Amino acid sequence: MLWHAIAPVRRYTKVSHDVMRHPRLNSDAKVLISYVQGLPEGQVDRALSEHAREVGIKGRRYQAAKELLVVNGFVHERKVPGARGLWATHQLFSNVPLSDADARALWREAGVGVDTAPSAQSPAVGEPGGRSVGHQLPVDEELGENSFRPPTQALDSGVELAALSGEEAQVERVLLSLRECRRDLRLGVAEARSLVALAVEWLRRGVSGAELRQVLSSGLPPGRVRSAVGFLRHRLVQKMPEAPVPVPVLPVPVPEAAPAPEPAPEPPAVVAPIITCQGPGNEHVFRSYGGATECADCQQAAAWARWAERRAADLGIDLAEDAAAAVEAGRDPDGWRSRLAAAAASGVGTASETGVTDGT
Repeated sequence: MLWHAIAPVRRYTKVSHDVMRHPRLNSDAKVLISYVQGLPEGQVDRALSEHAREVGIKGRRYQAAKELLVVNGFVHERKVPGARGLWATHQLFSNVPLSDADARALWREAGVGVDTAPSAQSPAVGEPGGRSVGHQLPVDEELGENSFRPPTQALDSGVELAALSGEEAQVERVLLSLRECRRDLRLGVAEARSLVALAVEWLRRGVSGAELRQVLSSGLPPGRVRSAVGFLRHRLVQKMPEAPVPVPVLPVPVPEAAPAPEPAPEPPAVVAPIITCQGPGNEHVFRSYGGATECADCQQAAAWARWAERRAADLGIDLAEDAAAAVEAGRDPDGWRSRLAAAAASGVGTASETGVTDGT
């Protein structure tokens, strides 16, 4: 670039390079320092905002420039009690950064903040007067509704919140999570608790927690929501789904109980007939099972007689000469047993003499 500069010989202000090259000051803040530094002594009692308005710095531009000057130590402000019980705001401007201690020392030297005696009149405060500062609104600001929303007040630490049920805790989490969708939907705990009763009714009407969050966070108006709690309460009321219609319960006809089946008649007990035993000996009767013709005693005696005959045949003894007597004797425990034992003993002797054995 080409550089052409002519040093002025009058009506100029010396500005430090530290100010003009300050990395944290914007152009408006540097212009204010240069302008106020060159003011004559008769105009320094005016507020900084009035000087900024003269150089065309208004509204948000002025607020941003003033904040940078305060943060970097070029401007200091303090409120002190004034006459007649009113408070006054004093400003200290410097073209070099000053610490808070340096600013207090300058205020003490200038006598700013010295306690003033109360008014002697009764009452101490007279008729209300006009406002000393802030009587003009910024020109470039919209004169519409105020979009500022103060932060939610913190709950008193001594106040204990009531315990919530499962549904209430669920909707409280949904309401507090809306800050993730847009920052202006941020709710405090107390504000969320005031909306829990309305939100729970949505769950009772069949809406899930995810659907409730979608309804509250979709279709938001452009710009900034002034009051999150008021906006969400309006939506919860106006978009409340209809209550489910109860379905009438018709009585179910109960079929008549079928009669219990009659128990099957028990089969008649089979009684074996009494017949006369066909066995030897005295005539006697017994109950015949399975077509038996002899009683159990006769069957047993006949079995023993057959066994005795086979045994006698094996030993070579002839017991057939009086079979009836042998059978009859078999009924006596000391009959055919003793006879068979005696015959076996005599047969053993005969076999030993003839050299024939029974092979056992």
